[in-house]
Amino acid sequence: MTDNFSRWKRLLLFCAGLFIASSFAMKWIEGDLVYKGELISIFGLELFYPKEKIIEIFSGADDSVKTILGYHLNFDFIFMAGCFPGIACLCMMAAEKVKSKNIKRILFILAFAQLVAWAFDITENYYLLKWLKNPVIGHEFGFYHTVVYSKWIIALGGALLAITILVSSMFKRKKTVN
Repeated sequence: MTDNFSRWKRLLLFCAGLFIASSFAMKWIEGDLVYKGELISIFGLELFYPKEKIIEIFSGADDSVKTILGYHLNFDFIFMAGCFPGIACLCMMAAEKVKSKNIKRILFILAFAQLVAWAFDITENYYLLKWLKNPVIGHEFGFYHTVVYSKWIIALGGALLAITILVSSMFKRKKTVN
């Protein structure tokens, strides 16, 4: 294992700790996110709920649900600190495993693009926290969805490519050992 790979792996483990701890905290409080007898879906708020439903939830939810949703969104900031740097670590670890300069470049770009995805996630939370305080959603809803979709594309693209390369490198190594 190269020295760089080991460093990225150690950082990945730290990021995984943040990721897991914050995921656990968010999952724990998720059951209390109820509006009109139904759970509020965080993915719904991000991706699927129309503007009218978000306005309805944010203006109709009682203060305890709004408080819990605020906690959830604040835990999401910790989640981000584990998720996006973790994906960048995966990309850098995968770059250590490939020989192709072009693939290495793509992985470097995807690693640095996680900063953009992180900024997009912060922007997403900013909008949700803003709308939670004052459920008036203007023309920024289209921009909001562009930011959210872009975040998901960048993060999933980096994670999937890096994981695919890392897993395939494990199988290549096993074949050469046998």
